[in-house]
Amino acid sequence: MVQKEVETVVGLDFAMDQLYVSSEDERANYPKFYREMLDRLAKAQRVLSRRTKGSGRWNKQRIRVAKLHEKVANQRKNFLHHKSKELATHFDVVAIEDLNMKGMSQALHFGKSVADNAWGMFTTFLAYKLNEQGKQLVKIDKWFPSTKTCSSCGNVKNMSLSERVYSCICGVNLDRDYNAAINIKNEAIRLLALA
Repeated sequence: MVQKEVETVVGLDFAMDQLYVSSEDERANYPKFYREMLDRLAKAQRVLSRRTKGSGRWNKQRIRVAKLHEKVANQRKNFLHHKSKELATHFDVVAIEDLNMKGMSQALHFGKSVADNAWGMFTTFLAYKLNEQGKQLVKIDKWFPSTKTCSSCGNVKNMSLSERVYSCICGVNLDRDYNAAINIKNEAIRLLALA
């Protein structure tokens, strides 16, 4: 596949509650498919646990539980395909951080949120859709301080996870994730210039 000339670049910062925030200040507004289905799944699992294993009623209930899980998976895949296609259509380069989602879910105790988010699946879809069109997915080093750096002046400061607004000494006040997405975009542009 011939590489397309780069005209439009977007940076995406992983956001636990909404999949991503882009450098265009667009949020994916990710629906919580698994969380919304949790009550129905729990009830179906309880019914299944009360059935005699191997019986006809147990088998029917097992299939009901499997169908609920399949519904969640299909909803998630559909949403991720839609968002990845949208990005691949509008941008020549999409930049993301090369994150270790398994480590993040364990270290920060965000297991269900990270799993429901399916960032890894999203980046896989995005990579092949960009590649099909001769476009690129640029992965920024996970140690790049995208969240700690001011997107306006380049000042670096430490921030706790609870701080949601990046306030810099230069007077810039931006949403933390939006600021990080701009930094990811700028780093991708820098890396592309070196290549």
